Amino acid sequence: MVFDFLRRGSSETAPEAKASAAGPVVAWHGSGRVAWSPRDVVSLTRTGFGGNPVGFRAVKLIAEAAAAVPLILQDQTQRYETHPMLGLVRRPNAAQGRAELLETLFGQLLLSGNAYVEAVAGESGLPLELHVLRSDRVSVVPGADGWPVAYDYAVGAKKHRFDATGPVSPICHVKSFHPLDDHYGFSPMQAAAMALDVHNAASRWSKALLDNAARPSGALVWKGSDGQGFMGEDQFRRLSDEIEANYQGARNAGRPMVLEGGLDWKPMGFSPSDMEFQKTKEAAAREIALAFGVPPMLLGIQGDATYANYQEANRAFYRLTVLPLVTRVAAALSDWLSGYAGESLQLKPDLDQISALSAERDAQWARVAQADFLSAAEKRTLLGLPPLAEADADG
Repeated sequence: MVFDFLRRGSSETAPEAKASAAGPVVAWHGSGRVAWSPRDVVSLTRTGFGGNPVGFRAVKLIAEAAAAVPLILQDQTQRYETHPMLGLVRRPNAAQGRAELLETLFGQLLLSGNAYVEAVAGESGLPLELHVLRSDRVSVVPGADGWPVAYDYAVGAKKHRFDATGPVSPICHVKSFHPLDDHYGFSPMQAAAMALDVHNAASRWSKALLDNAARPSGALVWKGSDGQGFMGEDQFRRLSDEIEANYQGARNAGRPMVLEGGLDWKPMGFSPSDMEFQKTKEAAAREIALAFGVPPMLLGIQGDATYANYQEANRAFYRLTVLPLVTRVAAALSDWLSGYAGESLQLKPDLDQISALSAERDAQWARVAQADFLSAAEKRTLLGLPPLAEADADG
């Protein structure tokens, strides 16, 4: 609190008188040491997702957009309209559908840099169910050669180990690139941690100013009638109790301070306009959006003129953030599930069904269709389509 400097311990001895002119001034100030929040997954999730609106919206925007991207399944010869793998992705378990499972998966990857999908195996073939595990509860167990041989899932004192030494691991581990760790990924939340601390601190400071009628901290200067710069212990305690009871808190905002003879209030802080906390918060918000790859315009952050309009910003968001994320996760899932299915299959985003990229896809289709020097097979390859069967090609 503003007037915490007025508290003294009962066991403290009275200070000796000094000749310095600064002696009569009782001031409060911080130690000047920067305090950063913890960088573990749980703490970052609480402060950056659960306690920060910019981090929350950035994660939700990416996860929801990525989960809504349509997926197609194909192999080297055909594109499947129906397939057991497509059915498993559409209904991964009894409690979740496709969108819920994928949103959870993408959210875990953004918050922790790691996503773990558990396969509930049946007697043969594809798994019966898929479940996304909480990343903060999973730990990798490396073998003698450094590759994972198991995954431990811990809840409190209980721990379950998934053996990953079989032909196909029961856990699909999707991780972001981390240059300094062999087993765990690096999340955007970690890169944005400093900006999150600044944004949260600015919000707390603004709230504290509002609770104190937007008054900065200061000092009470005591000039005794006898010319001495120190008041008695009883006077000090009474003054401290009166200030705490009558002048602190939101209910006392704006109440004028009545000072007895010999006391003078000297403001020592900057005003909110001087400190420009609003600009500081906006700058921190842009850094958070930058770490996640979300154009600030899409988060409602004012003053960003990187893109000409909202449509351009949305197209860049899908092209630079959503699609790379969906492509990487879909490739990891399809490679993992192909081991269960016993055939090489590929899950990938259907670019032609993403409305944000419709203008680009229309231009690409027109450009490929007008290329007379290309064969039909080459055109299909450029458009990401599987080759036609021989009977269809001859017809």
